[in-house]
Amino acid sequence: MTTIDSPNSITLMPPETRDTSAISKSAAGFGDMLTSMLGKVNEAQITGDEAVTKLQSGEARHLHEVMIAVEEADVSLRMLVQMRNKALTAYEEIMRMQI
Repeated sequence: MTTIDSPNSITLMPPETRDTSAISKSAAGFGDMLTSMLGKVNEAQITGDEAVTKLQSGEARHLHEVMIAVEEADVSLRMLVQMRNKALTAYEEIMRMQI
């Protein structure tokens, strides 16, 4: 027969604490969103450049497809620049706050 150890001899492990605050969640979410958006804008720029190259070499069959790819790249880049401007404005506003 085995004996049961007394409760005093058992070592308890501290509970694992995770940072579940709203700030840490939003920081990770914003960083992931920004990384994803930069990737998509980069892909749109590459697609637009490839479409123009195909048009110049005569491989493109339809001009409207090239124009759509270039306009998608332009709109995505403009949106990214506006987001950067808004983030910069928000940062400057925070820096002006009195503590």
